[in-house]
Amino acid sequence: MQVIPLKYGTIFKRAFGQPDVFCQFTKDILGIEINIDKVHTEYEYPEPIGFVRSKYDLFAEDTEKRIIVEIQQVKEDDFFDRFLYYHLISMVEQVGGYQAYGFDRTVYTIVVLTSTPRDGSINFSCAVSDMNPIDEYGRTFVVYPHRLVFLCPRQVNDKTPPLVKKWLNFIEDSLDGEMDEVDYPDTFWKKIMAAIQKQTINPALLSEIKDDAAWEEAKIRFVAEGVEKGLGKGREEGRAMLLKQQRETVLQAREMGLDEMAIAKLTGLTAQELKKITK
Repeated sequence: MQVIPLKYGTIFKRAFGQPDVFCQFTKDILGIEINIDKVHTEYEYPEPIGFVRSKYDLFAEDTEKRIIVEIQQVKEDDFFDRFLYYHLISMVEQVGGYQAYGFDRTVYTIVVLTSTPRDGSINFSCAVSDMNPIDEYGRTFVVYPHRLVFLCPRQVNDKTPPLVKKWLNFIEDSLDGEMDEVDYPDTFWKKIMAAIQKQTINPALLSEIKDDAAWEEAKIRFVAEGVEKGLGKGREEGRAMLLKQQRETVLQAREMGLDEMAIAKLTGLTAQELKKITK
């Protein structure tokens, strides 16, 4: 089956924005049951919190829990800080009064990273950050149930929790644009595949996805061009530094009374090169 890869935010929101899919994903990743009627996309709080206005790819609430799911391809170095900020904003937003500090809803933020840095700095499939204090005896006090979870479909391994693994394998399988229906016989998985099947995408949504793809390709190209320019600049700076060092060595050798033949032998430079760098 030809599918739109789940690395594109538009198609990820189409698939995971279905309430039953969202609830099952949340249950398998977080181990909690939620009761929701709707999943919001591109959600913003009515009033700005902090100095940066945040939009959430997928956002849902029940009376006790606030669940956020984000899809992100790692292109920027600040993604850990950015999603910590998103996570904290969804906590701070709840403290609207002056009488008490209180978080009526537990905040869970799930970030799906469909690419990882080339330097290998991310080599996990599932990592969880919580805020529970740990004392000097190594005991954890469960006072803050909030959690920030990072998932990396491309890094699935034998330590990946089974329920998490099935979702990551599904997402990773979509990334090349093709999936085998035989691998997903259950009705539930077929429903998600139907949402991302290429031939079911209407022209307007497909155009939006193409814009996403074009922008991602442009960013990759800009980065590559920037790296090439940086390498060129580095080579120029390297040549200038080498020339400076050679010039200093030649001048010091002359001050020591060495003749041109001895200096050439010492530096490995020809007579013509010696003359050129000391002009």
